[in-house]
Amino acid sequence: MPAKSDPLNKYQGKTVLVTGDTGFKGSWLSLWLSLLGANVVGYSLPVKNPEDNYSVCGLDDIVHHVDGDVRDEATILRVMKKHEPEMIFHLAAQALVLDSLKDPRYTFETNIMGTVNVFEAARRSKQVKAIVNVTSDKCYENVEWSHGYRETDRLGGKDPYSASKGAAEIVSSSYARTFFDKKDSAAVATVRAGNVIGGGDWAANRIVPDCIRALQSSLPIRIRNPDAVRPWQHVLDPLYGYLRLGAFLMDGEKRYSGAWNFGPAHHSVISVKRLVEEVIDHWGTGGYVVDEEPTSHEAGFLQLDISKSVKELAWYPLMDFPLAVKRTVEEYRIGDRPKRKVRQQRLRHIREYMDRRKRFERERYG
Repeated sequence: MPAKSDPLNKYQGKTVLVTGDTGFKGSWLSLWLSLLGANVVGYSLPVKNPEDNYSVCGLDDIVHHVDGDVRDEATILRVMKKHEPEMIFHLAAQALVLDSLKDPRYTFETNIMGTVNVFEAARRSKQVKAIVNVTSDKCYENVEWSHGYRETDRLGGKDPYSASKGAAEIVSSSYARTFFDKKDSAAVATVRAGNVIGGGDWAANRIVPDCIRALQSSLPIRIRNPDAVRPWQHVLDPLYGYLRLGAFLMDGEKRYSGAWNFGPAHHSVISVKRLVEEVIDHWGTGGYVVDEEPTSHEAGFLQLDISKSVKELAWYPLMDFPLAVKRTVEEYRIGDRPKRKVRQQRLRHIREYMDRRKRFERERYG
């Protein structure tokens, strides 16, 4: 059951390091942490696209950002020594399957050795109380079964991206059991989420950004694998899980260490075709075409079992599929609004989400 006071209040006044803060999920997480009163230090590669969420929200105004590569151990160590964070959310990664096929070495170096470098810096710090390593639902060995993968299921991955995320899980477990195994050492957890959507993601070869680019240009949306089924969820749902988990870990609750799944409810596990149709519906115009040759490396079905998070963290996904898509389209429709206005829109959505979460918990737990 949830604590009487909101565990997210734990972040007030805390210094939190977010690697990958210029990325899609990292920028939303940094914005939320700032709203909670945290002192956010970001470490990431520079922003690639002026339309990315970090840029359009003007996060440079509220985040102490340091340009850097997670493959650069010396710089990470300097940042850790200078800012002495109590909490680390590690999100910096090469996050695209297709890019991992083009440059597998870079993917493995970033996602595996980048994780090693973060943990190496953390274990030399006396201030760090908790580390949450954000991996992926693709860390599991996908055998195309119809039920959700549990945290205890076998890790694997056929393509370099998926394999690198499985390896990052093993790295986290090794550090947790070898270097963070004392009572007064940092608590370590890994988190695995499904296909996350939301405004400000412009990565190539992701279906929602591809949809928005096509719709903005009045072109048909091209679909590679229309029948592929994915666990779609708005970015705020898993991020709340990460934040809730991190708050418990900072309190020294080592029983919350280990792996956690944060996926949508079963009814939000939807085909790519249905997602595209929903985006078009909320956009108000547009159409799509199916590529004649679908990509063979993408799994046809992948779902997470979230029962552990529901039972032990009192976490539950609040945004169903239609609402997740509706919010996402709203967040892309920003036109030429000034950064302050875009940031206010995002913050309003976060506050609305937090209010819904409080109502849900009152109704469920009394």
